[in-house]
Amino acid sequence: MAAPQKILYVIGTMDTKGQEVDFVVGILSCSEALGKKGIEVRALDVSTSVPNALVQESLASLDRSVAIERTSKSLIEFLRRELEQGVLAGAIGLGGSGGTALIAPAFRAMPIGVPKLIVSTVAAGNIAPYVGCSDLVMFPSIVDVSGLNAVSTRILTNAANAIVGMVCGGAPNHPSKPALGMTMFGVTTPCVTAVREELEKRGYDCLVFHATGVGGQAMEGLIEGGFLEGVLDLTTTEVADEVVGGVFPAGAKRFDVLSQTSIPCVLSVGAMDMVNFGAIETVPEEFRSRKLHIHNSNVTLMRTSADENHRCADWVADKLTRAIGPVRILLPTQGVSALDAPGKPFYDPQANAVLFDRLEHRLNGLANIRIERVSAHINDPVFIERVLVAFDEIRHEA
Repeated sequence: MAAPQKILYVIGTMDTKGQEVDFVVGILSCSEALGKKGIEVRALDVSTSVPNALVQESLASLDRSVAIERTSKSLIEFLRRELEQGVLAGAIGLGGSGGTALIAPAFRAMPIGVPKLIVSTVAAGNIAPYVGCSDLVMFPSIVDVSGLNAVSTRILTNAANAIVGMVCGGAPNHPSKPALGMTMFGVTTPCVTAVREELEKRGYDCLVFHATGVGGQAMEGLIEGGFLEGVLDLTTTEVADEVVGGVFPAGAKRFDVLSQTSIPCVLSVGAMDMVNFGAIETVPEEFRSRKLHIHNSNVTLMRTSADENHRCADWVADKLTRAIGPVRILLPTQGVSALDAPGKPFYDPQANAVLFDRLEHRLNGLANIRIERVSAHINDPVFIERVLVAFDEIRHEA
């Protein structure tokens, strides 16, 4: 059976960006690389003022935001079907703020590795709301996406060449191994690095995510996509930022993936002794009298209190009570970060005890969850070994 015809889509609101879309289609249609691979180039209209290929009825009478949202949802479904049928080779979008808001959710929904790029007027600003945890490339348009001129044609040509490279470039020659997700912070690096190195010796592909809010969410996005076969979520500091109001929040959906898949999970409370802020002058007034540690000129850390640890434990427990797979929670009783040790600025066994006690109170007795205190610091060899043993115990239970 012949393989399906691959298509590279050029997506835009043809009622306002038709000239620019046609220009990019023309550039791509002349690509020798695409031609050699037999990849078809096709424009896809997502206009909201007139009927388009995805939404047949006119949206002109609707509020613009409603029309954008409706068309965006239709685009998500369209691209999902194209992926399932093995048709989608990649996609490039063009847009101003409205077009970017329409196209970006559909591109974010594509699996990691599928080529996706948007030439956008908003790409030079805060692109986090558009990119999220995806590998979407945002290409600054420099000038508005409004007509063809000396600047816009150069930018659009560069973007077209970039998507050709993504679509036609060779796949990485990386050996196929079972992949694991791991979370790490600077203050838990010795633990996570040692665990990673040992698991790599055992034949695993270990993906380490920096626990800065987006890191944890990116890891869970890969779990949802079926990329990971296990998770060692040892650095859950993002919860403290979520609960207290730091700059690296976990996000409201953190850990929800554990209620949707039975992936085996070893979890700890690494760096939950701290909340992250920016430079010292950015620390909210209400926290200025707290125990603060200047990590560098752009990062200030605040020690969590006993009350905050109680709240963090409840936040985690509320999520984990819905987990359907095997979960092992390891509590390092002699410190949860490099700053939480005797003689270090965040050493506070009493505050940690509140965290440990509350987690045990909320989670003991659940059939799929086992919680255990380990008489060691999180970065100690004893704790590292216990992590590895716990993973071995649960990896066949999912």
